[in-house]
Amino acid sequence: MGAADLTPPAGFAAHTRSSPLTAPWEPIYARHTEGALVLGLFLREAHTNSRGFAHGGLIGALADNAMGLSCGRRLGGAKRLVTVSLSVDFLGRAQIGQWLEFDTVFVKPGGTLCFAQAFVTADGQPCARADAVFRVVDGESHRAAA
Repeated sequence: MGAADLTPPAGFAAHTRSSPLTAPWEPIYARHTEGALVLGLFLREAHTNSRGFAHGGLIGALADNAMGLSCGRRLGGAKRLVTVSLSVDFLGRAQIGQWLEFDTVFVKPGGTLCFAQAFVTADGQPCARADAVFRVVDGESHRAAA
């Protein structure tokens, strides 16, 4: 199965915020909602662990990405965020060929900290839940922390 041959669900388009970590996982898709950025992809072999299921690192990284970008949207897009805390609970399996969706369902923005929760589904079935705390930093602090 080639992911390029598959059509994402309605409302999703190519995600434009690539990073060195996520570039090998492309194509990744995004859908903008009023208060969040939802990420999605078709699970391929490159996304799996040795048992052929979605790798926990992929799920954690993309949930972190979706929640951080959603917090940034809620803060007006001008703020930089760094992850302070991230936890992921795995609820089920995701297998090759399934559509994985990372939907941020809760964001509580603040001047210093931003809290978020996301649900990850595989073809609409829950497979993970993630919670994160992000610190709002200025440009100089962000560079120093990196």
